[in-house]
Amino acid sequence: MDTDAVSPYPARLRGNLDEPLSRWLWLVKWLLAIPHYIVLLFLWIGFVLATVIAGFAILFTGKYPRTLFDFTVGVIRWNWRVQFYTYAVLGTDRYPPFTLRRTDYPADFDVDYPEHLSRGLVLVKWWLLAIPHYLLVLALVGGGVDFASSNGDNSDTVPLLGIAVLVAAIILLFTAKYPRGLFDLLLGINRWLYRVLTYAALMRDEYPPFRLDQGAEEPVGGAPKEPVSPGD
Repeated sequence: MDTDAVSPYPARLRGNLDEPLSRWLWLVKWLLAIPHYIVLLFLWIGFVLATVIAGFAILFTGKYPRTLFDFTVGVIRWNWRVQFYTYAVLGTDRYPPFTLRRTDYPADFDVDYPEHLSRGLVLVKWWLLAIPHYLLVLALVGGGVDFASSNGDNSDTVPLLGIAVLVAAIILLFTAKYPRGLFDLLLGINRWLYRVLTYAALMRDEYPPFRLDQGAEEPVGGAPKEPVSPGD
């Protein structure tokens, strides 16, 4: 048996399909999520600054400062909840909470804190070592179908991830059902993306696996889930 097929990665992404879903709410989620987009803009600026500071700390001490680590994980968690609600998945109609902490929301993200990180890897993993994953993620998220513009001179590319979400939205509009296979595929694509983000953001030294782990939960063999209360 291939043990790598079920080996856990220390970054864990979860998204539980929260049915029933509204047929039409997805049409206005872009508007409803604007407050989150504004907050996330500033959070991602802080994320970049925190990652740079953490990089220097790792280079000199081999440690990722715990306060900065919790903040960066929280920013990614917040971002994932908003993406799950909006146009990366459309997996729930429940409005995302304004918090960096873990909650009982249908989507969650967490990373195991590393007690020690390689001082040397911090110099190369975020750009050189991650290039194969960047290319694959670009194909999964950025690659797409070209549509000719009205004047015929240029073409617009619609990302494959966006096409998959659009298909799910149209089916939801007419049937009030979310195709489970399509949902699992979208979770797999996002899971790959967030693992690469975790590695590139210097949070772990383990190289992300080249596999599409589909489904709401991490593959069997992953780290046990801790119970979470709404107030955590």
